[in-house]
Amino acid sequence: MFSREFSKVDIKQLRRTSINPSITVMITTMIRPFARGLQRTVTAASFSTTPLAREEAKEKKRDPTILKLDEHKRERLANFGRYTAECLPKFIQQVQFAAGDELEFLIHPSGVIPVLSFLKGNHSAQFTNLTFICGVDVPTRKNRFEVVYSLLSVRFMARCRVRTYTDEVAPLESCTKVFKGADWYEREVYDLYGVWFNNHPDLRRILTDYGFEGHPFRKDFPLTGYNEVRFDPELKRIVYEPTELAQEFRKFDLETPWEIFPAFREKSMTSGYEKIPLHKEDQEEKKPEATK
Repeated sequence: MFSREFSKVDIKQLRRTSINPSITVMITTMIRPFARGLQRTVTAASFSTTPLAREEAKEKKRDPTILKLDEHKRERLANFGRYTAECLPKFIQQVQFAAGDELEFLIHPSGVIPVLSFLKGNHSAQFTNLTFICGVDVPTRKNRFEVVYSLLSVRFMARCRVRTYTDEVAPLESCTKVFKGADWYEREVYDLYGVWFNNHPDLRRILTDYGFEGHPFRKDFPLTGYNEVRFDPELKRIVYEPTELAQEFRKFDLETPWEIFPAFREKSMTSGYEKIPLHKEDQEEKKPEATK
């Protein structure tokens, strides 16, 4: 009924106007489907019990929260750090927390193999997965390079890091005998920082090109490098040439980058390190400070 009345009214209005009858018929045929669809929508809405608009959720939105530190986890890791330091007092120099609950062992360079072997094979540790090995360069230190080993224990769902130090000359012992996956990681540290690993099966560059000069992740390495690569159309091959900069791109600033940022002058790279007391006397001294 609604569509019929709607179409009749439209036809009457169109007849009053001076329009060709064939055009009016075409217009009415175009209007009728829309009228029928509108009638069905109104009928369905009148008999339907579901609301057309969405209701607001009754539960309130939860604001994002920062992951809180687990004190029980910290206590377990601290006890394990003390236990490891008691077992290897010759090599472990310090045990600390980084970023709240990340256990770190600071060791002597000669203790890389003993400490990693202990952490992997000890029944209370079982850090059988080597996640990565990376390097850090702090030019203001006497031993400017730091090598970090990240380990994962699937058995206890725990992580720890082992950090040691060296300079441009003193090598470190390769840990490929303990973790076979350390092969490419040590090659990467050698390529980017120049740290040499003794007894490595194939210590050569892995990221930079053949014949590359220097180690690009050192703080004293120039940003533009020493050589530039281009394709010579006359020779039809790639050519290596010394880097040449135009005069407008030259910057006559004699200050080194790490002199501008004071963070490189500090002993700790980041704030938030918490030293774990290894002896009972240190623990007793720390308890009254915590209560205050």
